[in-house]
Amino acid sequence: MRISEEQFRIFQNAGQLLRYRPGELIYMQQDSADTLYLVCKGRVRVYLSTESGEEVTLEIVERGRIFGESSFVQNARRPTTVSAVTETELAACRLSDLGPAMAGSWELTRAVLQMMSDTCDYLSRLVKRAYLYDRRERLAAFLLEQTATDNPDKGVVDGALPYTHEDLALVVGLSRVTVTRVLGEFQSNGWVECGYRHIRVRDRDGLHSVLARFPERIP
Repeated sequence: MRISEEQFRIFQNAGQLLRYRPGELIYMQQDSADTLYLVCKGRVRVYLSTESGEEVTLEIVERGRIFGESSFVQNARRPTTVSAVTETELAACRLSDLGPAMAGSWELTRAVLQMMSDTCDYLSRLVKRAYLYDRRERLAAFLLEQTATDNPDKGVVDGALPYTHEDLALVVGLSRVTVTRVLGEFQSNGWVECGYRHIRVRDRDGLHSVLARFPERIP
């Protein structure tokens, strides 16, 4: 779910507009959580980092969505790190400033709560797939879910994801070599087409056949 243009304006008026270059950090794990962010332009990556430097991407968040929900908890710390993927503009709102705006707009409050619920649902599916799916199933499910509808704000157009093999590896929790091998199999079957910085889904039924063990049907 994304907020409406009217809700955009409410959010922007309550906050401060910030700009980031690709790869620039927005905040890090364990930073103090006192600000909620709305993506006005571009995309950001939400990920976990280990002490050894390993990174696990949880989600790519695009225009019209919020992140930094941990700021709703008093004295909270950030559980994730977030950085810009593209040239990015964010409306950064402290809860003390956003609260009155939300109190005056039930539609904005409902939209924020719905996005928080969507995030919880997404993370639940992520955990399920990490524990129950094999490498082929993980990749097929991710490709189907991300290309279910076109989303220009996320760079998804005509069934194509703007991802490299390394990007996919980070998101689905596999090695780059494994992702390349599985994509090669999918491409040989005519299910996907791999190009420079994009993977296009050609046959959704073919990818669904990989998920035969599971009852869920991804559009």
